Amino acid sequence: MNKYFVGDNLHILQNEINANICDLIYIDPPYNTGRNFGDFDDRWKSMKEYAENFLMPRLKECHRILKKEGNIVVHVEPANSHWIRFALDSIFGEKNFRNEIIWKTGGHAKNLKKLGRMHDVIIVYSKSSKGIYNPLYHPYDEEYMSKTKIEENTQRKYTTTAIHNSQPDVSPRMNLRYEWNGVHKQWYVSREKMQVLHDDNRLVYNGRGIPRIKSYVDEMDGIPITDLWTDILQIQGVEKVNYATQKPLALLKRIINIYSDPNNLIGDIFAGSGTTGVSAIQNNREYLLIDKNEKGKNVFESRLDRI
Repeated sequence: MNKYFVGDNLHILQNEINANICDLIYIDPPYNTGRNFGDFDDRWKSMKEYAENFLMPRLKECHRILKKEGNIVVHVEPANSHWIRFALDSIFGEKNFRNEIIWKTGGHAKNLKKLGRMHDVIIVYSKSSKGIYNPLYHPYDEEYMSKTKIEENTQRKYTTTAIHNSQPDVSPRMNLRYEWNGVHKQWYVSREKMQVLHDDNRLVYNGRGIPRIKSYVDEMDGIPITDLWTDILQIQGVEKVNYATQKPLALLKRIINIYSDPNNLIGDIFAGSGTTGVSAIQNNREYLLIDKNEKGKNVFESRLDRI
């Protein structure tokens, strides 16, 4: 694909884009902020009009062009996120909701009427229960590594985690209640699995004979990335392209790598300066971009020269 269409995205979707072609769609649509950004006008009579007359038809088209394993990622602000969730529930189905990601955007502007906003909301739905998902991990930091232990005979670093339930009456599992090493607990694993862990030297016992499971750091993936993103900064100087509401490449890189696979087609029907397309190229994906603003395509094409 690798194409940037200029024009009304609804018309283009309905007349020029085939069904079931995209693996991932990321959109950062207008938020109904009541502002004219110059690059686009974000003023609507009401959120109801915006959601029902503008956004819903476009989300339906996004659903149509997504493959069965595809995902849609919608970037919004907290004030409007409930409208987007309602729309996505009705089109993609409540059971296909995957994540509500909180991205810490920063900012310390003084606000005399309410708490200042420091985050955006990123909502993820799949077209089916088989949506693509690739877990990502942060490397272990110094604080984490300082808490690890070293196995004396191998010098391998490891951590331990509980293997018994400390509140067994809250979540009773009678089949997992048995005596091990003279200790009666409700365990997280069966007696057979416990024996395997013991035989493989994967248990560490305290002075009372209670085991904990041992995990070697060199076998672990890292710290799983969760739905709270505080490590991605807003646009930095060298990355700015003089286009309103531009999002950082690092943000799109993470989204693309979690919710799509290499060589997939990534769509963005509010493409603006083309950050989605740039990130798609950088991460070995193809792109399908649409925006009504000719300036967006021109900015995007200028960015291609720097990739």
